[in-house]
Amino acid sequence: MIRFGTVRLLGALVVLPLAAPAFAGNPPASIAAATVDQSALAADRAAILAMAGDYKVTFDFRETTPWRADYTPIQSKLSGGHESVRVVEDSPTRIVLQHLLVVGTTGSDPMVIKHWRQDWTYEPATVLTYAGQGKWVLTDVPADKRRGSWSQTVWQTDDSPRYGGWGKWTDEGGVRRWQSDGSWRPLARRDAVRKPPYDRYFSINRHSPSPNGWIHWQDNIKMGPVGGKLVPFVQESVLNTYVKDSDYDVEFADAYWTATKDYWAAVRAAWDVAITADKGVVVAEVADTGSASGERLMGYADDIKAGKLKTADAIAKARAVIAEVTRR
Repeated sequence: MIRFGTVRLLGALVVLPLAAPAFAGNPPASIAAATVDQSALAADRAAILAMAGDYKVTFDFRETTPWRADYTPIQSKLSGGHESVRVVEDSPTRIVLQHLLVVGTTGSDPMVIKHWRQDWTYEPATVLTYAGQGKWVLTDVPADKRRGSWSQTVWQTDDSPRYGGWGKWTDEGGVRRWQSDGSWRPLARRDAVRKPPYDRYFSINRHSPSPNGWIHWQDNIKMGPVGGKLVPFVQESVLNTYVKDSDYDVEFADAYWTATKDYWAAVRAAWDVAITADKGVVVAEVADTGSASGERLMGYADDIKAGKLKTADAIAKARAVIAEVTRR
C-alpha cells in the first residue's frame, strides 16, 4: 500500500508518496520477537491442552538418597488406576484442567473421585505458594522472569490450595518439557498418614508430553524441623505416567462432572475470594483428607450426584465451610 506525506517546496505544498515500510522484507527485531512469542505461546498451550484425555495412570514413588545418617528410606510404592482429565477453562493465557479418578472392581459400578486440579497462567505476576503449617501466600514472580513463563497452581480434591510454581516450556534434547522453580508443598496423604519426621517437600516439578500421553515427574526433598531449623531427610523421585486408554468406565467420570461442575465452579470462586481478601489463605492440614474442609466439600458433591442435595443448597453449605476453615 502506498502512503502519502506533504512537504513545502518554494512556498508550494506538494504531496509526495512515502516509501514503503522499511520492514516489508526484514521486520524489526520487536516485530520478529512478537511473532516468535505468539508461536511459542501456541506451542505451550498445545502442550498443556494435550494433557486432557482419558488415561491409564501409574504412580511410582521412590525415596532414593537419605540426607541424614539416622534416616532409612521407606520401601518404594507403585500404584495406579484410570484418570480422566477435562478442560474446565481455556482462554489465551489461562488453562484449567480437572482430574477425575475412576476406581472400582469388575462387575460393579466404579467410584469417581474428584482428584487434583491444575491451573496454568501465562506470564503471571504472582503465584500462590505454600508457606508451611497450613499457610499459602501470593508470591511475586520476578519481573525479569515473567516473559514466556507459565505458573502452575495445583489444588487438592476439595479445591483448597496445594502448591504452586512457575517456569518455562522448553525443547531440550528433543524432549518438550515444563520445569518449575524450586517450590514448597505440603505432605501428600501417602506420607502424612504415617506421621514421619519431615513435614513438607521442597520440589522441582516437570511435565512432558510423550508419544502416547504425558509424564509428571517430581523431584522432592523431604524436609522437617530439627533444632529449630528445617533440614533435609531424604530425596524422593516421583514419576506419574499417563498413557492414553479409554478401556474403562469413562462415562462415569463424565456423568459425575456433569452433575457437579456447577457446584465445583462455585467452590473455586469461594476459594478465590478468600485468597484474594488476604493475599493468601490459612487452612488447617488434615492427614486423611488434605484439609479441614476436604471431607465436607467432597461429601456435598457426592450428595448432589446421588440426588440427596440440590446444587444451590450444596453451594451455600460449601461457602459456609470455606468461611469457617479460613477464619482467623
